[in-house]
Amino acid sequence: MPGLLRGVARTAVIAGTATSVSNRVSRRQAGRWAQQDATRAQPAPPPPAPTAMAPEEEMSNKIAQLKELGDLKSQGVLSDSEFQAQKARILAS
Repeated sequence: MPGLLRGVARTAVIAGTATSVSNRVSRRQAGRWAQQDATRAQPAPPPPAPTAMAPEEEMSNKIAQLKELGDLKSQGVLSDSEFQAQKARILAS
């Protein structure tokens, strides 16, 4: 009889532990899903409005970028074709 009682007690402990773990996992997963739903429900903030630069400031930025490009080319970091492509990109913007 003690062997039967021990087996029943062991089964009860194992079943209780499994139930506890299962419930904890379910609560965690439900919390994660709720958090994901809340994140999806929030509207994305609007993109910042582009700031208009004064023409003088815009030109001085382009000149500074072109000087940096020239320095990179003179250092051998950029090839002639890379320099021309980047220069065209800067001037077009």
